[in-house]
Amino acid sequence: MMDYKFVTLKDRPELKGSLNGLHSLGWPDFMREDPKGDRYWDELLSLCPGFQFLLLNGSEEPIACGNSVPFHWNGHPSELPPGWSSALEKGVLERLDNISFNTLSAIAIVIHPEHRGTGLSEVMVRKMKQMAIDHNIQQMIAPVRPSLKSDYPLIPMEDYIWWKREDGKPFDHWIRTHWKTGARIIKIAERSMEIPGSISQWEEWTGLKLLSSGSYVIKDGLVPLEVDKEVDEAHYIEPNVWMEHEL
Repeated sequence: MMDYKFVTLKDRPELKGSLNGLHSLGWPDFMREDPKGDRYWDELLSLCPGFQFLLLNGSEEPIACGNSVPFHWNGHPSELPPGWSSALEKGVLERLDNISFNTLSAIAIVIHPEHRGTGLSEVMVRKMKQMAIDHNIQQMIAPVRPSLKSDYPLIPMEDYIWWKREDGKPFDHWIRTHWKTGARIIKIAERSMEIPGSISQWEEWTGLKLLSSGSYVIKDGLVPLEVDKEVDEAHYIEPNVWMEHEL
């Protein structure tokens, strides 16, 4: 493993731009259009800088980042937020109201494209778990975005998440990474991210011509995009999977 070190935005606030730069490389265009993500992202970074971290190589270059948010959860899967965007919203609003927290929710882990496939994803998850322990947090959860699901957008998420490789390990890379670090699936996050937009917006985000109403398979989409030409709207509702880590 290369020489590296972890720093938080609390330690190094000047690295906020580098963290956001990694996110610009790590996600498809349409995923940066989630309304709640757009509304609450900057507040997450300013309110919870100690839970946002970067991995620097020996040359002090950021090669990965992790984002998380603390909030209160009673431990019942039925009481979890609907998914990623609602977890972000819940965490930010509870910080503004000074509500005590007992849970850390992962928000994102992004690896620079040049460093993917080198085992850093597991390193980053383990670091996030250690951060939760260091803050005396009792439980950690993650609205995991199964990375290979985009190759199988027509397969129901409730089937896909249980696929296994020949060695018995989870098929999906990110589910497998969390599983290897001690997590278990507790619930599907049915509406983890909801991104509405006009037809022209979605044509710009996807590079597709959306010439009639219907369901469209889009690049990097975990499920099809639903298009309604009559009201000039396309709607993407992405499911993820809630996983819980033992601390």
